[in-house]
Parts: sequence; structure tokens; C-alpha cells
Amino acid sequence: MAKKVTLADIAARAGVSSVAVYKALADKPGVSDALRGQIRELAAQMGYVSAAARKAEADARTGNIGIVVPEQYYGYSLSFYGQLHEKVVKALYRSDYFGMLEVLTPEGEKNLSLPRLMQDGKVDGIIFLGQIGEAYIGFLASQEQLPIFFLDTCVPLASLDTVISDGYYGTYLLTDYLIRQGHRRIGFVGRVDATSSIADRYWGYRRALRENRIAFEPSWEIPDRDEKGNLFQDISGQGEGMEAFVCNCDFTADILIRSLEAKGLRVPEDISVVGVDDFLPQGMDNDRITTYRVDMERMAELCVRSLIRKINGKKYTGGIQIVSGEIVYKKSVAKRN
Repeated sequence: MAKKVTLADIAARAGVSSVAVYKALADKPGVSDALRGQIRELAAQMGYVSAAARKAEADARTGNIGIVVPEQYYGYSLSFYGQLHEKVVKALYRSDYFGMLEVLTPEGEKNLSLPRLMQDGKVDGIIFLGQIGEAYIGFLASQEQLPIFFLDTCVPLASLDTVISDGYYGTYLLTDYLIRQGHRRIGFVGRVDATSSIADRYWGYRRALRENRIAFEPSWEIPDRDEKGNLFQDISGQGEGMEAFVCNCDFTADILIRSLEAKGLRVPEDISVVGVDDFLPQGMDNDRITTYRVDMERMAELCVRSLIRKINGKKYTGGIQIVSGEIVYKKSVAKRN
């Protein structure tokens, strides 16, 4: 973030005293009209904002933050992102802000349409929750209407302020753990090009294989959803001969376990399975799958705090902020002789 321009900065650039700059900008006597004009022009070029203007801007604040979620993350994903959304709302409330939710439709994203919350003047900033396409991110980054932040979103070629979980290192640790338990034929379950977070998890898995001198085979990469993001309800048709599976999320791991058990295989006695998130919707067995816990509360808090500082013109950490998690050992992995 750019440093706030001060009177001393303008004075140094203009080669005059700070008092002269103050008099020129405050329309006080003591400087010539020519110098006053030069200082005002220089201040505008440097992006100087007066204390009075900052106060007026603060007084015009709504006290609301928009939270925009792509429509495709409804269904199961809404359960995960619903939890993350809830934590964002709580973090906002602790900072005396309220969260306003809007769903981004596929048409709105394709047509590069600004969310309504960005057009109605009802919010002071926007949090985009979940993966969005690179073209739309570039479109958002070019607008200057509102400060924005992303949560669980990352596009390598785009410059954006975002908070993500460390899925790369998480699946690296999970895969390495499986290898240390004696597994060698380890599949990855997830459509790699569906989201940046799945891609991160895939490459963490691949790194662990490589470091342990295990040659990856293309058949070990198994999609868990179609190109539109709809999850398959049976994932047992591929991955024959696998000793273990690293799944991109716990929900996929649960589907895989059910599919394997329907074929008469036992988890973990015959095949070990791990997931990521440490989250399953209410009513599902959340005590079974060994997983990498995503620290959703920390992610939400960091995103909210950074955005509010951005809104207030204060120094904040821009770019990509990565939040680490931890392995949670449960019941879906067994040692292989």
C-alpha cells in the first residue's frame, strides 16, 4: 500500500517549508498566488488527502462490508463456505462492521458485471469468498470504486490482496505421512484445474512423491467432479491397485470411502484415505477421516482486519497471505507392511 502523503513530503518535493505548504493548502495568507498554485498542483499529483477530507470520508462510511460468493459454491461447498462466511461475519461484528451477502452468478462473472453491492453505495468494501476466474479478478482489480479483498482465492498471474490456506504444504505433509506408514501407490482425488486451492493441494502431493523417489503415474490423478463442478457420487471406478488416496477435501474423501466400502473394501484395513479441511456437513462422521485442518477462523480474521485497514487508508499486508493449519490424526489410515 502507498505511504500516506504528508505536508513534509510535499515541502521536500517543492523545496519550501512545511509551514508554507500548510498555508497554501489551507488558503492562509503568507504565500504568493503562484506558489500556492504550484503547491496545490503538486499535492494533487502526489495524492495528498487533507485531514478534513479524511474526516468527511470517514463520516460517510456505511459500517457495512459486502461478502460476494460465486453461485457455484452452493450445494456442498456452501456448507464449507457457509462456515467460512459465518466466521467472516463474526470477525466483522467484532470490528463494528456488518456483513452483507451477495451471490455472484455465472452470467455476472462471464459478462464482467460488477456486484450490485459495489454499485449501490451500501458498503465500504468487499470480500470475495471462493475461487473466481482470472478474467473477472482482473476486471475487479481495475475498478477503483471500493477497496476489495479476496478470501480462499488465488490466481498466479493476477495481482490481488488475498488470504488463503496452506493447502500445498498440508497435502505435502499428508502424503509424506502416508509414505512413512508404508504406502507407495498413492492416488490424488480431485479435479486439479477446478480451483487454485485444489491445484495447490495436488502439487503438494506431487512434491512429497518426488522427494520420496516415488514415480507418479498419470492414472493416479482421479477427478472428483465434472467440468461444471458437480461432485461425482461414486469415485471407485478409477484408481485400481491403489494403496492409499489423498483427497482434495474431506467431503470427497467421504464419498470415496463410501464408494470403496460399497465394493467390499475396508478403510483403513485395505486402503488408507486422507482429506483436507477437517470439515464435513452436520450429520456426517467428522471423527473418521485423517485430515489437514484449515484454520478458517484465522483466515477470516486476517482478511477482515486487512480490509478494514485498507478502507481506512492505513498500512496493511497486501498480496498473498498464507495461513497454516495442522494434521488431525483420526481413523482412516493404517500402517502397511
